[in-house]
Amino acid sequence: MKRRRIHVFALVAALLLPLFARADVQEPPPPPGDPTIERYFGQVRALYSGERALEMLASMDGAFRLPGNSAFDASIHRVAEVLAAAGYVEEQHAGLDDRLTYRIERRSMDAPTWEPVRGTLTLVGAEEEVLLDLSTNLNMIAVNSYSTPAEGVEADLVYVGDGSPGRFEEIDVRGKIVLGEASVRRLYNEAVRSRGALGVLSYSLPTYTRPEQNRTSIQFGRIPLDPDRRSFGLQLSYAAHERLSQALREGAPRIRVALETRIFDAPELTLVADVHGRSHPDERFVLSAHVQEPGANDNGSGGVAQAELARVLGVLVGRGDFVAERTVSMVWGDEISSTRRYIQDDPARAAGIRWGMSLDMVGEDTDKTGGTFLIEKMPDPSAIWTRGQDRHTEWWGERRSAMSVDDLVPHYLNDFVLGRCLDQAAATGWVVRTNPYEGGSDHVPFLRAGIPGLLLWHFTDQFYHTDGDRIDKVSAESLANVGVSAAVSVMTLVSAGGETARSVVDEVKAAALARLAAELELSRSAIASGEDPDEQVPILEAWTDWYRDALEATQDIEVGGASSETQAAIDAAVAEVVEVGRGSVTALRAGSGPLPPR
Repeated sequence: MKRRRIHVFALVAALLLPLFARADVQEPPPPPGDPTIERYFGQVRALYSGERALEMLASMDGAFRLPGNSAFDASIHRVAEVLAAAGYVEEQHAGLDDRLTYRIERRSMDAPTWEPVRGTLTLVGAEEEVLLDLSTNLNMIAVNSYSTPAEGVEADLVYVGDGSPGRFEEIDVRGKIVLGEASVRRLYNEAVRSRGALGVLSYSLPTYTRPEQNRTSIQFGRIPLDPDRRSFGLQLSYAAHERLSQALREGAPRIRVALETRIFDAPELTLVADVHGRSHPDERFVLSAHVQEPGANDNGSGGVAQAELARVLGVLVGRGDFVAERTVSMVWGDEISSTRRYIQDDPARAAGIRWGMSLDMVGEDTDKTGGTFLIEKMPDPSAIWTRGQDRHTEWWGERRSAMSVDDLVPHYLNDFVLGRCLDQAAATGWVVRTNPYEGGSDHVPFLRAGIPGLLLWHFTDQFYHTDGDRIDKVSAESLANVGVSAAVSVMTLVSAGGETARSVVDEVKAAALARLAAELELSRSAIASGEDPDEQVPILEAWTDWYRDALEATQDIEVGGASSETQAAIDAAVAEVVEVGRGSVTALRAGSGPLPPR
């Protein structure tokens, strides 16, 4: 008991330091106090290879992956090969004693799939100038664009600015190719569908992609599938947009677009692997990594990191070094929809999902991309009151929506996974951050189904969704740091005994006390700067309630349910956090210091 008490207060101090230090400083925590977690780290670090994952990614890099197309299917089968080599048995051939299984699900799709084959954009003149070529600009052709005749189509280029309907009123675009600074979908609908243009060229790059620096980068986009018009949309790089703008200033340019694409019916594949639990197989931790999207980091890195994690689990289970009491399930497929179907297709299976985790953009070489590793937390009060060390990402800036206290999801998973990532950081110097909930990846279906789920990712990435997102921007070290942390998190929760469960309770309590202390200081500063004290009280109350409920949720960590000793630890932690939280509110109102901890 004395050792645990020392560990808890050391952890409180470690958690408090980053809250009051510079935002770019990461103070590592003390080593994990639980011997089981320490053992898991030793086992996984000895086996998990970022280099092996990077080698696997090489077979996926540079291909445009969409459900049903050739590159997507090849990636699914490549992961299946890794699983088979690690001892996973195809489900239809598995026996009752096989603990490692996998299956490839096939389902029909509502629409055909699409893939690019070749494409060029040429400025026509005395000396023709090729501005874009698919071989070097993988994202230049909008998804669902049709092929042109082999020789291409040549037409006048006209400019429509932001592509709003008013910009078209005095311009005849019929039979011409339209250039605008708007999304390719918007331009297509206005110019092609409504006004008979031959096709569109779109320039629309967020500032965080640094287009003036990354002059040839293009973000991928999509137009509606339009078999009646069989037209096209292209996305432009900064350099191509500048050259066309110059040509427009000099006269009435003509351009030629030559495309070959494939649009065809195909089944959608989803790969599911299971490490079957021994005593509680119906309870499970589900990991999800989508395969579609053409980037190496987004999301080739998530797919290969999860494949290497599956391989490590297979080796440990196969040689008897690890026993999963609950089931570990891993899904590779289409972003959000594959995870949603996994949850919705089998209500009985879904009822047993205890935790979910999304691996998305997890392998970044941060020196090249500018991104930082992030844990996107389940909705906690920082998603409403974002202050102090909490920061939303640039991705969120264009998509923000209001959240309320009713939208919050109290749970220990936020701090538990952060703890394992900080354990890894203490050993490797890895920089670990968190961001408030934003959505947009495979953690969303878990949360919408009432299942705790969070996201591991990187941002801000100057190559996000661009064809600059290639394997040279991926780091074997990042893949290993994320993969090891995720694997240990999974192993711990699917096999936790009483001692481990109580160490997690201590860890979450320490995080709660650190958060309450930090929020009290932030509220005092806000009041000192003139803000209404009555607006600060709900913040402290929300954090108190959130952590109270998060601690109560720890009852499900111990396999078979919380023992009396574990339940007593939970009750004591809840009581302490509630007392400190209420005392913080009292102190804030009175303008005095917080109540001392018991």
